[in-house]
Amino acid sequence: MLAWLAENLGTIVISLILAGTVTAIIVSAVKDRKQGKSSCGCNCEHCAMHGKCHK
Repeated sequence: MLAWLAENLGTIVISLILAGTVTAIIVSAVKDRKQGKSSCGCNCEHCAMHGKCHK
C-alpha cells in the first residue's frame, strides 16, 4: 500500500488540487446565485431570456 502511494503521489496531489479548485468554483457560483448575482452581460434587450433573469 505504501509503495503504491509513493509511486502515485504526484497524481494524487494534483488530483486533490484540481478537486479543491473545482469545489471552490462551484461553491462560489452557488453563493453568487443565492445573492442574486449573475454572470450575464446585462444586454437584456437582445437576449432570448429577456425579462426572466432580472427582477
